[in-house]
Amino acid sequence: MTIESVKNLVIGSGVAGKILAWTLSKQGQKTVVVERSMIGGSCPNVACLPSKNVIYSAKAVSLVHPTAGLGVVTGSAHVDMAGVARRKRKMVDELVELHLTNFRATGAELVMGEARFTGPKTVRVALNVGGERLLRGERVFINVGTRASVPDVLGLASAAPMTHVEALNLERLPGHLVILGGGYVGLEFAQAMRRFGSRVTIIQRGPRLLMREDPDVADALRELMTNEGIEVLLKAEVLSVTGRSGSGAAFRVRSGAMESMIEATDILVAAGRTPNTDRLDAALTGVELDARGYIRVNDRLQTSAPDVWAMGECAGSPQFTHVGEDDCRVVQDNLAGGSRTTRGRLIPYCLFTDPELAHVGMTESEACAQGVPYRIARMPMAMVLRTHTLSQTRGFLKALVGADDRLLGFTAFGAEASELMAVVQTAILGGMPYTALRDAIFTHPTAAEGLLGLFANPPIAPAPGSRDFGSTDQ
Repeated sequence: MTIESVKNLVIGSGVAGKILAWTLSKQGQKTVVVERSMIGGSCPNVACLPSKNVIYSAKAVSLVHPTAGLGVVTGSAHVDMAGVARRKRKMVDELVELHLTNFRATGAELVMGEARFTGPKTVRVALNVGGERLLRGERVFINVGTRASVPDVLGLASAAPMTHVEALNLERLPGHLVILGGGYVGLEFAQAMRRFGSRVTIIQRGPRLLMREDPDVADALRELMTNEGIEVLLKAEVLSVTGRSGSGAAFRVRSGAMESMIEATDILVAAGRTPNTDRLDAALTGVELDARGYIRVNDRLQTSAPDVWAMGECAGSPQFTHVGEDDCRVVQDNLAGGSRTTRGRLIPYCLFTDPELAHVGMTESEACAQGVPYRIARMPMAMVLRTHTLSQTRGFLKALVGADDRLLGFTAFGAEASELMAVVQTAILGGMPYTALRDAIFTHPTAAEGLLGLFANPPIAPAPGSRDFGSTDQ
């Protein structure tokens, strides 16, 4: 079989891979992208955008609730899960077509198939339509992402649990959904499915939800889940599973010295990610993996093999689409002779429950662990007048301020938290003191206006030993 040589060979069409491919191809460089299954990667197909689409449908249910809604009476409301799935699929189809249009417009070739390395910078592609191609890139960029992990629990794999992929395609309402994992994916699905009408139980091995967040944040999310009728089991370990997800399953669960049985109709695993590097045969091209299967890279995202880069989650980057996009910027800049690196990046993130949880910069746990002096500005969301217009006063704002009055970190749990967080992120990037936000003129009534109240009084130093932040390990 003849080897086809190209300038740029991109494996995986996730956000970093596709943007890089489109950019290089528009520059006149012959570029081929090999994609195993999802055009555009997981974000537009089975992750960020589809999940937020479904979450918004669940929010619509809450808005017409007879007692907690907005006073809009439309008659008897019911949830059509098939309709929810159709709306989501329509959006995904439109996004896939947009990606195909971009491939055609830029001239980057999209090859649908699975790539395995056979030697330095060379892959054999098993084409989805049948047959094979051998491709060699002068430069190779790996962007194969991650997938949901299934914990090693007796009987769990044979119970065929759902991951977020299958959960997003549900056209029926689970009677009782058990979610394994109390992280971002688990909480977003828990609230959405509960609002649709399912009974929901979260089983979390750790002592709190969102183990990487400060305890006050985790406590606030647990209270939200409980208030919405979601059962949350902490410090709970699933010992075994019998039955099958979708038709009935039983869990043997240990919590402390006690064991109990939990019965459910459906199982969703949301307990971490596994890199999609296990079928790459990366060693054949000289690319080293770490003990967990992530590709070893330096701060310019170069691998151990010459002219081979890795980007996104498979390279161990934080698991957010916006980080993958910045990985692309790092690689592009260095290909052009620049010196951009991944060091010192200010990475925001948001949990899209209702209300949202948004964070940027340092947490209190991190400040304590690193011995960084800080003061706290804190305010209930109920003091932000915008929340009263939305009937969503739950939550709080919290900012960490350094000794020089510069902002170290910010957390918002409440309505429009993600937009509020973006304002503070900009201030942190600009090295601005908190007083710049305190003295600004924000439009009334917006969520950002709440920053005036947050910083109206000088931040206070936490009393020694007044907070127990515990371990941040997951």
